[in-house]
Amino acid sequence: MVDPIAGSDGKRKCDSVADAINRLLHNLIIKCARGEGVRNFYEIAVIGYGAQVASGFSGPLAGRDLVPISEIANSPARVEEREKTIGNGSGGVVVKKAKFPIWFEPVAKGTTPMGGALIMAHQMLEGWVCRHPNSFPPIAINITDGEATDSGPVPQAEALRGLSTNDGNALLFNCHISKDPVPPVVFPDSDANLPDSFARTLFQISSPLPESIRVLAHSEHFDMGTEAHGFAFNADLVELIRFLDIGTRASNLR
Repeated sequence: MVDPIAGSDGKRKCDSVADAINRLLHNLIIKCARGEGVRNFYEIAVIGYGAQVASGFSGPLAGRDLVPISEIANSPARVEEREKTIGNGSGGVVVKKAKFPIWFEPVAKGTTPMGGALIMAHQMLEGWVCRHPNSFPPIAINITDGEATDSGPVPQAEALRGLSTNDGNALLFNCHISKDPVPPVVFPDSDANLPDSFARTLFQISSPLPESIRVLAHSEHFDMGTEAHGFAFNADLVELIRFLDIGTRASNLR
């Protein structure tokens, strides 16, 4: 995760992933904001895996598992001030300062115990589906830049995808950020154009996209077939954010 991510002018993978996750959390909070406050339309867990498998939240939420979105809104670890480029209404751009809350810090060390991370996700979601049997099924999004160094990820992924609510099985999306300088592949319908066996394994354990999610992805100009899976290979920061956004917006479709 210390190598540069594609299309980022040298930005480390771990920094890009952390930015994408923090931006996603911020956007979800905005979507859940109502006049009376932030409504708990989501419960979210962030799992980090490397030197250990543990909650990835920082600050007041450190060590927490599934956290209601209203608590996330009220508990950032810190808030940075960053520059943001926006249109000026006359065809040009201006740079403004913007607040950027941080809940997840970039970390790149240790091995890749992906199987352990999926086991932890399964344990969290197993209780969640029992408590919410009539809800949209949970969605897990796994982001990695390397092969699993433990027994994962196939049996653990199959177990996670076997969890279900009355609305369907849990969905697993995977994003493989490769060190190889090859074009990105997002929501493919086969593994034919993937460059290595591990990318093909991640494709195979990723959930086929339900029709409702395919419709949503088409509306965001993703090109895909009817057999598309929730998988991305070598996505740059922009594509990674779009990929995460499609995954989390899926629960609003039913």
